[in-house]
Amino acid sequence: MANKIWLSSPHMGGNELKYIHEAFDSNWVAPLGPNVNGFEEDLENFLNADVKVAALSAGTAAIHLALIECGVSQGDEVICQSMTFSATANPIAYQGATPVFVDSEKETWNICPIALEEAIKDRIAKGKTPKAILAVHLYGMPYKVDEVHAVAEKYNIPVIEDAAEALGSTYKGQAAGTFGRFGALSFNGNKIITTSGGGALVCQTKEDKDKAVFLATQARDNAPHYQHSHIGYNYRMSNITAGIGRGQMEVLADRVAARRAMNNFYQALFADIDGVTVFVEPTSDYFSNHWLSAILIDSKVAGKTREDLRLAFLEDEIESRPLWKPMHLQPVFANSPYYGGKVAEELFENGLCLPSGSNLTDAERERIAAKVNAVFGK
Repeated sequence: MANKIWLSSPHMGGNELKYIHEAFDSNWVAPLGPNVNGFEEDLENFLNADVKVAALSAGTAAIHLALIECGVSQGDEVICQSMTFSATANPIAYQGATPVFVDSEKETWNICPIALEEAIKDRIAKGKTPKAILAVHLYGMPYKVDEVHAVAEKYNIPVIEDAAEALGSTYKGQAAGTFGRFGALSFNGNKIITTSGGGALVCQTKEDKDKAVFLATQARDNAPHYQHSHIGYNYRMSNITAGIGRGQMEVLADRVAARRAMNNFYQALFADIDGVTVFVEPTSDYFSNHWLSAILIDSKVAGKTREDLRLAFLEDEIESRPLWKPMHLQPVFANSPYYGGKVAEELFENGLCLPSGSNLTDAERERIAAKVNAVFGK
């Protein structure tokens, strides 16, 4: 039986073990140490902006701490892109706040600036100004930064960027994750680089980073004994996993290039198949890491549905997945407000994420191409 082709699997560079061994040899087996400091510096240098980075246990933890620092608490409202993974929205609920979901636009599949302003106006009219805006760089594609931030500034609402999928992506040359008051990164096992599990909070000031680290290490006051004046969390990254991250940072540029090459492969593969559109940058202002390559299938034109292709792939042990099911359609958020039309819903109904790993071989690409051509009669 053929080996399984994964959607997005970890891809080690080789030097990760060097940093892990250094941690063991120096006995820095704790949620602090030289690898944590070094990984944060590596990320700051890569992002190439005047930012400070706090290495954490997960991207979800980064979003949670960002919401806390933006003053989100019980009874507040937070605007959130509906077309995303649940980890974007869940921390809003952790804080006892209500997510207000907003539809996508068709170019970047991210939060629609027009629907965003409609949502803000209506929530203000109903008596509550949203405390923050959570905008996502979906599958590595930057959202419409200029338009979204113009709306945010107009109403003086801070933006938290969910850049979990977008390390290595840029908009007008500036790194995703560095535009908002905060940015969240993820190093989960399926991301463009991994620490097995982990994340980071990108901050605009040292004060914001220091507060995040304070909250992430159980909010211990400066005292000889254990004293606490705030509720804290166990969210700091370990020195071991940070060692994996340091090794991964050495190959990040190669990983971005390989993911983008997979997107080019799909553009060529589907070029002559009517009714199938590959998700690509709308203009040269956008540079996506193409963490996941995705397609939309117009079944009326293509004669096949998203499910036809997904199930055909499955028969040949090729993993593909529908796009994220929008949050406003999820049972857990059934009672949350929603603004916009059906863009996100239609993306979910017709979209498919394709194998995008940086470690895919020529033989695996040939298997993918053969299956696609068989399904569409090419």
